[in-house]
Amino acid sequence: MSETGGDATGGMPDGFSDPPAAVLRKRHFQPVWLIPIAAALIAVYLAYSAITTRGPVITLTFRTGDGLKAGQTKVRHKAVDLGTVENIRLSDDLSQVIVTVRMQREATPELTDHARFWVVRPRLNAGNISGLDTLVSGAYIELDPGPPDSMATATAQRDYTGLDEPPAVRSDEPGTSFVLTTRRVGALASGSPVMYRDIAVGEVLRWDLTPDGQSFTVTIFVRKPFDAFVHTATHFWNASGVALDLGANGVQLRLESLQAVLSGAVAFDTAPDANTTPVSPANAVFRLYRDEPTARAAGFTRKLAFVTRFEGSVRGLAVGAPVEVYGIQIGSVTEVKLAFDPTGIDTHVDVHYEIQPERILSVADIDRSSPLETTQNLVDRGLRMRVHVANLLTGQMVLALDFVPTAKPAKVEQMPNGEIFVPGLAGALDDLTATITTLSDQIGQLPIAAIGAELEQALHGINLIANGPELKQSLISLQATLAETQTLVAHLDSGTQPALKRLPELSASLQAVIDRSTKLLNSADTAYGQDSQTKRDLQRLLSEMSDTARSVRLLADYLTDHPQALIQGRTAAAGEK
Repeated sequence: MSETGGDATGGMPDGFSDPPAAVLRKRHFQPVWLIPIAAALIAVYLAYSAITTRGPVITLTFRTGDGLKAGQTKVRHKAVDLGTVENIRLSDDLSQVIVTVRMQREATPELTDHARFWVVRPRLNAGNISGLDTLVSGAYIELDPGPPDSMATATAQRDYTGLDEPPAVRSDEPGTSFVLTTRRVGALASGSPVMYRDIAVGEVLRWDLTPDGQSFTVTIFVRKPFDAFVHTATHFWNASGVALDLGANGVQLRLESLQAVLSGAVAFDTAPDANTTPVSPANAVFRLYRDEPTARAAGFTRKLAFVTRFEGSVRGLAVGAPVEVYGIQIGSVTEVKLAFDPTGIDTHVDVHYEIQPERILSVADIDRSSPLETTQNLVDRGLRMRVHVANLLTGQMVLALDFVPTAKPAKVEQMPNGEIFVPGLAGALDDLTATITTLSDQIGQLPIAAIGAELEQALHGINLIANGPELKQSLISLQATLAETQTLVAHLDSGTQPALKRLPELSASLQAVIDRSTKLLNSADTAYGQDSQTKRDLQRLLSEMSDTARSVRLLADYLTDHPQALIQGRTAAAGEK
């Protein structure tokens, strides 16, 4: 042991022992491990979800990639995300943009040959504004899977050519499509409205040029329930823009709607008596008329063709001009053709026109007799065709059926092409021109020179008389006579004035005599009784004296106003006054 009392090995001092050894056990799980485990589980879930929801990859080809971004732009249908753009690149010839899209698995059944894709971005068209929501959310690609009833016959497809413009009608929108034929489309374009009684009930889908290049086919879509108003007898017309007519009916301004002015429009309607016709089937073909009046006239199914020959001018008579009887339109002109004879013997104008008898006759009356027989009966009664001025402002002419009792007898003929020939007469303007020409000829035959010479001689004689000494001497004598007359009247006025002043005094004296006589009569009535001879004589005397006094007063008044009556007597003018 050492000095310290410990053992030689350097152990603990005496009395002390080593504490028992503590065995520490290592833990196999720590709470901090929960974080990576949760992250791993989330990653596994996301991977599984991505694998299970991952759909096919499709390729879309657009003319431009404006607004598209890889990893951000979505493919949607009815605001539901169905895919995401993964890659955007140019084609080898740099003419197109190829967009690779990863679709979700739930969209796989919709990827058929009926599907359509287009980019939704803000668009300002003539008719409307669309895509304003993309100003905040950005552009996206819209998917239209096609008609629901076409899925049974559809085939899968992965490569598509995107549309440059959104389609006017979605495939799942209920309605019916129709086809219109026309020679001109005017302002019609995809998206132009289809109007029914001023209400937009559909859109124009597209127009195509026929193979011969002579006309167009316009495909339209009418939504339900308005497609039930399209019957087999319905008429369509082009309602684009503003129509200003300066025709036979004056100035007419037709405006369907503001949208129709901006983007064009198609309108349709059915005549009341044609509403019982069947509802038109889908894709039925109709004619698109140029305007509403033409479409309305087409509602008359029966048409009779006529032709009239005119020897004079028909300036202002154009195709489409109305045919009238008593101012009521019953048809329209179809052709104005000049038949020129180089010899100048038989040059004339043939006017071809159609008459719709349903405008003036019932179906029973139309079927009662043949058109040729009816026309002959009317011509025998003086029916003739004439050209009349309908609008003095524009010079528009109309073809009018007039009854002329003095017309010469004529025979109605049926031409080889089926048209009925109706005799014509010169129009009212031609008659006026002929009258003016005849009057001008008669005036030209007058001896104007001889009349002028005689008139000149007469004027020379009048000039000699007016400037001769005899007339001057007569005027001087007349002036002297008038002066002497005025002097005489002045003397008479001064001489008769005192007598005229005494006339009122004389009238007053007579009135006083009458008053005293009246008093005397009253006294005599008391003395001689009510019915004596003396009283009656006195009454007669008083009456005569009263008339005399009244005459003196009238004479005094008259001479006061007309003193010259003492010489000239009472004239008619003075008597009236």
